[in-house]
Amino acid sequence: MHLLFSSGRQALPSSRRLLGKTPAAAAVTCNQFASSAAFFSTSRTVAAKNQIYQSVRNLDQFHTYQLLSSSSRTPLLTLWTTSYCPTCRVVEPLLRELVETGVGEEEGGVGFCTVEYDAPDVMEAGLGLSYMINSIPTLLSFDAQEAQTQTKVTDGRQLANRKFLEEWIRNEARRHGNRGGGGSPTSIFSGLFSKLKE
Repeated sequence: MHLLFSSGRQALPSSRRLLGKTPAAAAVTCNQFASSAAFFSTSRTVAAKNQIYQSVRNLDQFHTYQLLSSSSRTPLLTLWTTSYCPTCRVVEPLLRELVETGVGEEEGGVGFCTVEYDAPDVMEAGLGLSYMINSIPTLLSFDAQEAQTQTKVTDGRQLANRKFLEEWIRNEARRHGNRGGGGSPTSIFSGLFSKLKE
């Protein structure tokens, strides 16, 4: 028998009731409680959705997006661009389309924003230098507010390759705030990024 609070929630089985039972019987009682308590749970499971943020033009925006991404346990994908970059004008709409259409949602979702590297406040804060952005465009993921430099992409051909970007986004989405690589050892990235570590 379980105790109910006036709100309809169950109380934990008392230790006195569990003491006289064998370990197996006590485990059954606790499991019964856990399964029935789930019925009364007020939190619901929400499917992860990709988020697209406005372009970053200052340090505060950047930190806000990092915090939002970290609190939802989704990686923040950043595309570092400048106003004079013709390749960026091709890559940014492609990435935006992939994120908008849900690539990576099954794996846990992602946040996406562009960082305007040549914006005065971004340059003054030295944001690009902090994350070793030495090529434009650069695609860099942040997981739990940490830059994932081992998976940074700077090659323009890869950034314009739809299939490559789809797999890269899915790989990053698998992180779920765990900071490590999200792919499996058999992923197409395992060989690519293991060479970067050497």
